[in-house]
Amino acid sequence: MFEPEIETMPVKELKELQLERLKATVKYCYENVPFYRKKFKEAELRPEDIKSLEDLAKIPFTVKDDLRDHYPYGILAKPLKEVVRFHSSSGTTGIPTVVGYTKKDISTWARLMARGLATAGVTSDDIVQVAYGYGLFTGGLGFHYGCEELGAATIPAGGGITPTKRQIQILKDMHSTVLCCTPSYALYLAEEARKEGIDPERDFSLRIGIFGAEPWSEATRKKIESALNLRAHDVYGLSEIWGPGVGMECEAREGLHVWSDHFIMEVIDPESGEVLEPGEKGELVFTTLTREAMPLLRYRSRDISVVDVEPCECGRTHPRMLRVLGRSDDMLIIRGVNVFPSQVEHVLMRIPGIGDHYQIIVDRDILDVLRVKVEVTPEVFSDKLAELEALRRRVEEELAAVLNVGAKVELVEPGTIPRTPGKAQRVVDLRKGKI
Repeated sequence: MFEPEIETMPVKELKELQLERLKATVKYCYENVPFYRKKFKEAELRPEDIKSLEDLAKIPFTVKDDLRDHYPYGILAKPLKEVVRFHSSSGTTGIPTVVGYTKKDISTWARLMARGLATAGVTSDDIVQVAYGYGLFTGGLGFHYGCEELGAATIPAGGGITPTKRQIQILKDMHSTVLCCTPSYALYLAEEARKEGIDPERDFSLRIGIFGAEPWSEATRKKIESALNLRAHDVYGLSEIWGPGVGMECEAREGLHVWSDHFIMEVIDPESGEVLEPGEKGELVFTTLTREAMPLLRYRSRDISVVDVEPCECGRTHPRMLRVLGRSDDMLIIRGVNVFPSQVEHVLMRIPGIGDHYQIIVDRDILDVLRVKVEVTPEVFSDKLAELEALRRRVEEELAAVLNVGAKVELVEPGTIPRTPGKAQRVVDLRKGKI
């Protein structure tokens, strides 16, 4: 463990620490962020009204649109002269969200990441290849600083900057033992390595992979582990909250530990906003407890998950969030039926002959039409037409059984669906503007 005295702190003491930091954070937000002061007054709430952890529910939610409405600096709690770093979302869906960091925030983030990396089993003896994007996206630099804080040798390979062939060469020649990237890019690296005549089991030295930034299923984990001969761990983070490092799977891999000394995690009903009990599925909400430049109170992540507060076999006392099941704002409504992309992936990844890359396309022709374009494996693509048709029908039947809505399946040859070193574009919704 990186910080054993904190990671194994008794739950009662953790809650006392959370309450102490929550009171200080609420007061700090009220005094330094006009946005929060206005929200408190509208709710007829004062900082001194927060006397227990249960009182957190009195505080109004913060949502992504609040950050966009106050673009770029409106939610900062520190003057610009004290801000040393900015990260930002891509802004592909509108005004980007901008996140600021003080020098202390960067230091805290590095320690959080180091703690998370150690939780996944990374040590100072490892050589870590960071293939997340560097730049405005928080992934690359978050992992980079965490690796250096831990004392691991860090290769800033940077997905999207370093070509895939060079990434593979680095994996082979520099004997990288840990790979950090999106799960879809991990599968692509394995695919391209084999095209180059490289056998990951024979030619790579990987032992751990840390994959995140996009939803992925347990079936995908098994495919990555088999393809790259490593142990795969899930990581969780939001750029608005800090970046990667909010949660990490330990070696038990039965949920991601979320660090209670830095965050309060809630689960709410995404429709009503009601706080749910541990074990119930809902939307994750986070309150930061140690952030200086841009503290956030009850930030709605839109990620759907379950919180587990039962003891973990690793000995860490911090609660766990289970694998993200999808996003409330990514949920597709097809002819009145709720469909999550993760459900589609779960079905596809368990059918022999189906490849690792797929795309969900939604269109409207009087009624909603759900299409799934998915690659088959090379050996299946060369089989008889009748066998391909049987496979297509099987995929359609299994999707219908899980989704409760029909989907038209198109089987395509390997390499057809575009690859990317960043987040894969799994969903294309063509219904906008159609009545």
